Amino acid sequence: MKIALIGGSGSIGQRIVQEALSRGHHVTIIAHDPSHIATQHEYLTVVKGDILNPESIAETASGHDVVISAYGPPEGNRGQLIEATRSLLAGVKRAHGVRRLITVGGAGTLEVAPGVQLLDTVFLPKVWLPSAIAHREANMIIQDSDLGLDWTILSPAMTIAPGERTGSYRTGTDQLVVDENGKSEISTEDYAVALLDEVEHQRFSRQRFTVGY
Repeated sequence: MKIALIGGSGSIGQRIVQEALSRGHHVTIIAHDPSHIATQHEYLTVVKGDILNPESIAETASGHDVVISAYGPPEGNRGQLIEATRSLLAGVKRAHGVRRLITVGGAGTLEVAPGVQLLDTVFLPKVWLPSAIAHREANMIIQDSDLGLDWTILSPAMTIAPGERTGSYRTGTDQLVVDENGKSEISTEDYAVALLDEVEHQRFSRQRFTVGY
C-alpha cells in the first residue's frame, strides 16, 4: 500500500513510519523541511510539502492510497491546527487516487462520562487545554466535511509516550479507554500498531476511535 504521511519527524509520526515500513508499505513523508527526516529505507521517500498549502498537499499526496496526518502545530500556536486541518482537507480532496484520510487526534475530546469530555474536567492538565480545544474544533471540521472519501480520527489514551511495542491494545469510540486501575495509557509504538491496523483493515470508516491498554 502507498501511504503519504505528514508529520513524520514527530514522536508519533516516527513510530508510524517504522511500523508502516516493517509491514512492507511504501511510505512518502511530506515534510516542511526534509532535512529533519533521518530515517532511510528502500520503501521510504521524503518530499518537500506544506500542510498549510492545499496545492502542495494535492500535488505531494496524489497517487497514494491513504494520507495520514500526524501534524503537530508549533508550541504557543495550537490554533494553527485549525488552519492546517482546513488546508489538509482541501488538498486531499484534490489529490488524485487518494481514498482515505487518517488523522492523529487528541485525547481531550474523549468522554469520561456520558456527555462529559475529558477537557471539561479537572483531570486534564491545564497546560494541555489549548491543544485539546484545537483538536475538538479540528475533529468537528473533519466530521462535518464533505470529502467524498473515507476518514478516520484516532485519539490516543490520556497518556501517550515512547515505550514498548507489545502489539496489544483495546479500542473504544468516544469514551476514554482505561485499565482496571483507572489509568489511560498507550505507548507511541502500540498507538502506531493500532493506526496501521486501521489502515489495513478499515474498521472505523468515517468514525473517531481511541486506543488504550
